[in-house]
Amino acid sequence: MEYFVGIDIGGTNSKIGILNSNGDILKSTSIKTESIEGVDYTLNKIWASVLELADELDITRDLIKGIGMGIPGPVIDQKKVGFFANFPWEKNINISEKMEGISGIKTRLDNDVNVIALGETLYGAGKGYSKSVTIALGTGVGGGIFIDGKLISGATGAGGEIGHMKLEKEGKICGCGQKGCFEAYASATGVIREALSRLQINKNNELYRLIDGDLNKLEAKHVFDAAKKGDKFSLEIVDYVSEYLAMGVGNVLNIINPEVIILSGGVALAGDILLDKVKEKLPNYALGITIENLQIKLGQLGNDAGIKGASALTI
Repeated sequence: MEYFVGIDIGGTNSKIGILNSNGDILKSTSIKTESIEGVDYTLNKIWASVLELADELDITRDLIKGIGMGIPGPVIDQKKVGFFANFPWEKNINISEKMEGISGIKTRLDNDVNVIALGETLYGAGKGYSKSVTIALGTGVGGGIFIDGKLISGATGAGGEIGHMKLEKEGKICGCGQKGCFEAYASATGVIREALSRLQINKNNELYRLIDGDLNKLEAKHVFDAAKKGDKFSLEIVDYVSEYLAMGVGNVLNIINPEVIILSGGVALAGDILLDKVKEKLPNYALGITIENLQIKLGQLGNDAGIKGASALTI
């Protein structure tokens, strides 16, 4: 029996799992990333956790055939990271080489949303499709493009950065420092920012009551929950967000023409109240032929998508 390790490195926590060759997670754990302590510290800590999981499963090190990692940043040739989003680490570090030096096991990596896309494509909502795009709608907006058996990462690892398509000239400021990005409108951060702006003017609504008048408590989920209760104020925000989401998805359809769009992340959990509006508006932004037979699905794997996809990099 052969085993593989999947690692999803996040800014706060890193999820680690040991899987079999079928992509089944046999055992997993989550540890603090502690990136402030440096890359070598973090990688050694991760490897120590892998060994603990292996011991609990009674798996010897020689049976682990590969380590896959999802990294928040652009990855070149599944080895080198151009820069780390939210990590105080140097640019262009060969993480593959470092991890192989620590573990003695073949290591491959890719962007964190790319490995989520790979997980959903092989084991989740995209199973059976050869052309899929996964859009992660969380604090930001990320994308993973899977075409004919391959992830599209581009020359410098920035392929699939869907969140930074420009939807408005001189639009809202994005976390990347530029203006008018898809991410500035369709992410959870974008939803909250739009809601806060409107709540400064109108407090006579279900959303304001739902957060007990405390604007610091506001989350994107509150907006969608209030909208589902029929709150006109919140429904207008959902309509606003869905317009930009349809615009962004439409651009993706026109460029990639996938069979399926997979939406994951917290904003996607809004479900039909958001998806129905996106589907309604999509013909305004996408060529008709790209919508024919198109499937739009919610991700199925949740927090396991990153681990599963990462492990598949070496299977």
